[in-house]
Amino acid sequence: MIELSKTEGLWVLAINRPDKANSLTRVMLGQIDEIAARAADEGARALVLTGKGKVFSAGADLEEARAGLATDAIWEQLSARIAGLPCLTIAALNGTLAGGAFGMVLACDLRIAAPEAKFFYPVMKLGFLPQPSDPKRMAALIGPARAKMILMAGQKIGAEEALGWGLIDRIVAPEALGETAAALASDASAAREDLAGSIKKLFD
Repeated sequence: MIELSKTEGLWVLAINRPDKANSLTRVMLGQIDEIAARAADEGARALVLTGKGKVFSAGADLEEARAGLATDAIWEQLSARIAGLPCLTIAALNGTLAGGAFGMVLACDLRIAAPEAKFFYPVMKLGFLPQPSDPKRMAALIGPARAKMILMAGQKIGAEEALGWGLIDRIVAPEALGETAAALASDASAAREDLAGSIKKLFD
């Protein structure tokens, strides 16, 4: 359910569970975390996260969420792993982003999305706290008031509004997502192994 393809320095990770809105199980989260760790160890220059179907991810698998996955430490572990990668990271959102799946996307360097994508994180409604790093990462992109609109007022926003807020960086036709992500990653993919990480450190 987690697919990986490699083309030279570019790694593309795809969530492939469209029949369940790409909802994430504990095993799937572990697989993504393992691939991200390998990307660092094996010198990937760029990592793209995307999904199959019309939804990027609906967050935690419902059955596993009820059994404790919604508050599992794996979510924070994964977002920290992606945030710490020394390569360029791009979320190519083929559709809606919801719930816990926000963490890995907020941890990426760049975010592009299909026009139909919607963004919501209904922790208040569900009675959970968000992942610890998510409010700060979200507020760094869109400001604290807009972050509270999503996390506390339960607002579902569309791609155009997300672009205006700065939550995503570009809206791209679904059929062009892969090509656009590869183009954005092309310089990093062709660069020497340490360059992207060195540039990223300048932002710290």
